[in-house]
Amino acid sequence: MITHPEKVMFPDDGITKGDLAAYYEALAPVILPHIKGRPITMERYPAGIGKKGFWQKDVSKGFPGWLERVKVPKKDGIVHHPVITDERSLLWVTNQNTITQHVWISRVPDLYYPDICVFDLDPSTDDAAAVRQAALGLRDLLDELGLKSWIKTTGGKGFHIVTPLDGKSTMDDVARFANQVGRVFVSLAPDHLTQEFNKVDRKGRIYVDTGRNGYSATFAAAYTVRAKKGAPVSAPCTWEEIEKGKVDPATFNLRNMPARIKKAGDLWADMLRKRPSLKKPIAKLKRMRLGTSQAHP
Repeated sequence: MITHPEKVMFPDDGITKGDLAAYYEALAPVILPHIKGRPITMERYPAGIGKKGFWQKDVSKGFPGWLERVKVPKKDGIVHHPVITDERSLLWVTNQNTITQHVWISRVPDLYYPDICVFDLDPSTDDAAAVRQAALGLRDLLDELGLKSWIKTTGGKGFHIVTPLDGKSTMDDVARFANQVGRVFVSLAPDHLTQEFNKVDRKGRIYVDTGRNGYSATFAAAYTVRAKKGAPVSAPCTWEEIEKGKVDPATFNLRNMPARIKKAGDLWADMLRKRPSLKKPIAKLKRMRLGTSQAHP
C-alpha cells in the first residue's frame, strides 16, 4: 500500500517514507482512539521536509471511494475533509506523504459540539523549564475550575494542555471559555505570559494560544510526527514527568516513541471516560474574572 517507501522524508536523520509508515502502523492502536472521527488536515511533504510542503484539507477529487470524508461548510462553499477511521485510512493518509495529521476538537457527526478543549503554550525561547512551569500553572487553574487536564508535547517548543468535555457546549461557547481562561491565566503572570498573536509583540513571553478551539481550527493529533529535524512526536506525558522535569517539548521522536508506548502505554487512554459539563466551570470563571477585575481596577 505504501508507494516509494525508500523516499527520504527527513534528510538529516535518514528517515524514509517506509519508516514513517511503519511508525504509524505500529502505533495505530493508540493513535486511532484520539484521531478517529475528527476532520483531518494533512500536512504533506512530497519531497520530504528538505523541500517546501503544503497543507491539504479538501479531498473531493482523486481520492478512493472507501475513504470516509465529511462535508464542512465554509464561507464560499464546502470542504470535504478526510476522516481517519481505521489503520487502512491512517496509512492511506501517510502514503500521501503526510507527516502530521492536524485534527478538529470535535468529531463527526457532532462537528459543532467539541469533546475536548485545547490550550497551546508556545514559548518565544527555548526555556523548557519556563514552559513546564507555565503548563503546571495552567493545570492548577483548570483544576480550580473543576476541570481535570491532560498534557502532551507539541513536538516543537511547547505543550498542549487538553481537558475533556461532555460534548454539549457549542464550539462558540468552548472557544469563548478557552479565551477567557487564557485571559485570567495571563493576568496571573503578565511578565511571563501573553495572548499577543504577533510574535513581535510577545517580547520573550510564552504565548497562551486558545485559538485551537474555533470553528475549523486544528491542532497536531496525539502521537503524530512533526515535520522537523529529528522527527519529533507530539506525545502524551504525565503531570509527574512535567513536575520532575523529566520531559521537554521535544523529548520524544519517531525512533524512541515505540519503546515509550511499550513501557508506558497510552497515557491518554482514560481521558474521555469522564467528560464534564462546562456549566459550572463557566460560572466559576465568571466569579474569578470579577474578583480579578476588582483587585486590579
